[in-house]
Amino acid sequence: MNQSPKIAILLATYNGSRFLSEQLDSILSQTYTNFILVVRDDCSTDNTRSMLEDYRQTHADKMHLLEPDVRNQGASASFSCLLEYVLQHKQVLELDRAYMMFCDQDDVWYSDKIERQVQSMLAAEAAAVNLPVLVHSDLEVVSEALVQIAPSFIRYQGLEIQCNQFCQIVISNLVTGCTAFINEALARQACPVPQQAIMHDWWLALVATAFGKLVLLDAPLVRYRQHGRNTIGAKEHAKLPVISLSLWQRVFACKPNEHLYEVARQAQEFSMCYGRQLSWRQRSGLRVSAAMRVRSGFLQRLCYRVARCF
Repeated sequence: MNQSPKIAILLATYNGSRFLSEQLDSILSQTYTNFILVVRDDCSTDNTRSMLEDYRQTHADKMHLLEPDVRNQGASASFSCLLEYVLQHKQVLELDRAYMMFCDQDDVWYSDKIERQVQSMLAAEAAAVNLPVLVHSDLEVVSEALVQIAPSFIRYQGLEIQCNQFCQIVISNLVTGCTAFINEALARQACPVPQQAIMHDWWLALVATAFGKLVLLDAPLVRYRQHGRNTIGAKEHAKLPVISLSLWQRVFACKPNEHLYEVARQAQEFSMCYGRQLSWRQRSGLRVSAAMRVRSGFLQRLCYRVARCF
């Protein structure tokens, strides 16, 4: 096995000129140098495209810029497009195997990010041939000026990182897309990412836990910048206050949750795509999660509590 495989770094940009150069510079100064940046601009109206063209001129061996598109697709669809592009153009990109990292336009990478994740990926692959693998990491939460807000995104968000089995990932994603590193086996198993997927990283995490391996590096490898235009962003975890209402008051006050409805729709789509390949337990977890598509807040949350038991 090649111990220094060429990596495709997938970058989707949209009006990102304010922070883009810092991200590109952090990638171009990595300790691991065998990579190609594959970039799709999602119809930016600022000077993002011209910045990318400038970097391509000065780093021709490291930048592969897709032709301009006439459609704005959004972050998830843009990354999905890049994922399929790499699979279809391995020879053009000079990739022996389609290893792919996902990259946001406004973060800053630690200098050894690629090196550490490649080592972890190769170790996971050594255990089984053609195993779908996703390697992800913690992040450092920082301000616009890169001043630390929290040393650990996982602890800042209060993520239950130990709940990393398939049925748990169905209802709660633990993978932050800008830290994700996948191998070709996972990419081919997961593609095409359907429109019903909430985000590409969540879909990839589902496929990895259903058919392969999810590996966490419990250390920050990305400075996760918080600013006014974050697509998702980081919010500090806070315990919910105790509500002094009777059982029936809580039942009738409970409104449907749109996010749980989206989770249910994604679970239903995953079942349609892969149901026959899954275990009985996995199929059962999907069925309970898919039941959250009901428009009753009480029944929705009841299904959610049952789904958490799988």
